[in-house]
Order: sequence, then C-alpha cells, then structure tokens
Amino acid sequence: MKNIRVQFLLVVYKMTQVVYRRSFKRKKRHWQFTAEQLLNFQEDSLGRKLGEFYRKHGFSMIPTMENHDVHHLITGCGTRFEQEIAMQYLLLGNGKLNAHLLGAVILGTLVLPEYMKLYRQSYLKGRSMRTFYHLDFEELLWHNYEHLKDFLLRKNDPVLY
Repeated sequence: MKNIRVQFLLVVYKMTQVVYRRSFKRKKRHWQFTAEQLLNFQEDSLGRKLGEFYRKHGFSMIPTMENHDVHHLITGCGTRFEQEIAMQYLLLGNGKLNAHLLGAVILGTLVLPEYMKLYRQSYLKGRSMRTFYHLDFEELLWHNYEHLKDFLLRKNDPVLY
C-alpha cells in the first residue's frame, strides 16, 4: 500500500517540479561546476562533499536545484521520499515559505502520515538551526564542510568577530 502512495507522490512531484522551476527558479542560473568538477575541490570542502554525494547516490545535478542537494548534506536528511518530505518540514521550520513547499508538506502529510514524528522532529531541527535556506551555496563551495555545517547547526551560539 505504501508503494502505491509513494508512486502517487512521485507522479505529483514530476508534474509540479517543472512548474516550480519555471515559477520560482526562472531567474536563477545553474552553477558553473559539474558534479565531476566538484570532485576536484579540496578534500574537506563543501564542493568535494557535494561531488561525493552525487557519486554515492548516482545523482546528476539538476540545473537551478543545486542548493537543494546541499541542504541534504548540511541537514543530514536522506533521499527516500519520506525524508524528502521531512526536509520540506525542516525548511519550513527554518523560515522558508512558498506554495510549492506548503503543497509538499500538506500532500506529504496526508499521503504518508505514519512519518509525522519524523516530520515534527525535522521541523524543530529547522527552527533550531541558523537560517540557511536563502544562502547561495555555490559561493561557499570552497569552505570547509564541517565548519560550515557546525556553524549552521548552532543557531544560539554567539558569533565573535
């Protein structure tokens, strides 16, 4: 039964992704790097970790959606369907709000309600993190991955200049 529900969500996702990219990402340009080029970044950099993420999962970069994949790395959210919905909850908790996100959260909750505990935990995790959903991670590809991740995960730590 779960497979049928996930298949339904996949069909809806495929139909709405094109509309989402045209509506919300039309002014955004795709990154200047390929997944293979990311593997040439310094070993401890965000760029290298992202390249390894693509290779590990057999994913290719979707133009204008690269930040989404960085969100997976930074937050530790997996790529199974219920985890993708959980990531939308996390982004909602982090302050992101648009029609596509709300639609994913509502439909995902209705179709896969058995993961509500995961969704709630993800929402609370997003609230506890520094706001990151708006960052252009292409500019941060050279930065140390662990330092960046630690910084974003610690909302209430003071920043000393």
